[in-house]
Amino acid sequence: MKERIKKVVLAYSGGLDTSVIIKWLVENYDCEVVAFAADLGQGEELAPLKKKAIKTGASKIYIQDLKEEFVRDFIFPMLRAGAVYEGKYLLGTSIARPLIAKAQMNVAKKEKADAVCHGSTGKGNDQVRFELTYYAFNPHIKVIAPWREWDMKSRTDLIDYAERHGIPVTATKAKPYSSDRNLFHISFEGGILEDPWAEPPEDMFVLSVSPEKAPNKPTYVEINFKDGNPVTVNGKNMSPAKLLAELNKLGGANGVGRVDIVENRYVGMKSRGVYETPGGTILHAARRAVESITMDREVMHLRDSLISRYAELVYYGYWYSPERQMLQTMVDEALKGVTGTARVKLYKGNCDVVGRKSDKSLYHPDFATFEEDVVYDQKDAEGFIKLNALRLKIKAMVEKTGVRGQGSGVKREK
Repeated sequence: MKERIKKVVLAYSGGLDTSVIIKWLVENYDCEVVAFAADLGQGEELAPLKKKAIKTGASKIYIQDLKEEFVRDFIFPMLRAGAVYEGKYLLGTSIARPLIAKAQMNVAKKEKADAVCHGSTGKGNDQVRFELTYYAFNPHIKVIAPWREWDMKSRTDLIDYAERHGIPVTATKAKPYSSDRNLFHISFEGGILEDPWAEPPEDMFVLSVSPEKAPNKPTYVEINFKDGNPVTVNGKNMSPAKLLAELNKLGGANGVGRVDIVENRYVGMKSRGVYETPGGTILHAARRAVESITMDREVMHLRDSLISRYAELVYYGYWYSPERQMLQTMVDEALKGVTGTARVKLYKGNCDVVGRKSDKSLYHPDFATFEEDVVYDQKDAEGFIKLNALRLKIKAMVEKTGVRGQGSGVKREK
């Protein structure tokens, strides 16, 4: 016996899953369905949503432009932390979910809805990301997760359901992989990509040309940073969303930002994902270049030691957790003074730093030179080395000469 639900707000993308879910909610809960879509830079994908949602059974649809908030308050803080999951994934889908869920909860509050709903599968990470955010904003909200309730077991089943009910969808049985797009990236998974030995088909990619077909001439880009945030591209001030869009265009045209990995999902299984993140790839490299000349060594090493933990928190869905917020405070303090310019060369899939400069640079040729300088006496290195070698010398003495400690003295074994 299902709990009585009068109104539910659905996180709606217009894709296969959520298109089916509207009809399924009406049939199974006999409730009003309000669709919510966040404009995070999906482009033309948003155009047909309003008509499609209403035609499928929604009473109304909210479409909110959140692009600037997405880049400013979610992507940029994550970039300042240098977050990369398992060495390669730049977290483009992971970082979008807390913003979508937050905005969805605001709509639910406005609509006085009884419940919220998402289209994430019971095997994936997104169910965790959405629901942790829901509960962070309203610990008593009712959550409906159709993939954990209905008897459909695959996207092929969903395609059959859509065909029976006249629901227009773009997925087909011949091309069943799932994609998720926003201003930071586009992801592909499932279907034909589930064989980790199979190379992704070239016609699948959206944001980038293949490196083989990229221009034969490199593209140079200069990016200015202020306290770890990018503010200009090639000398032109841009808003966060426009800046990222510009770098996506430049990176994509040069085949930059493709990643093909098998990653570890939070729920415990491995999953193959293919991603395009052209602008994000450029920003990671450029920011790191400015950090290299402006950030103190020990501060950098401490921040870097926490990258994997921060990335896990984003990937697992703990954006609103106290530990992520604590780490963010530390990261933002570390990035104060990371101000300067990086020059990168984009060429056939490669993104290489070829220059960096800053008025706050800690790098000075006069200090690093092999010529005479005023801040470093090379003779001082002898004592520095001997002090740091002391424990190694003691270890060698014990192992090679038989000397061992005994109280406050030493004794040679016979």
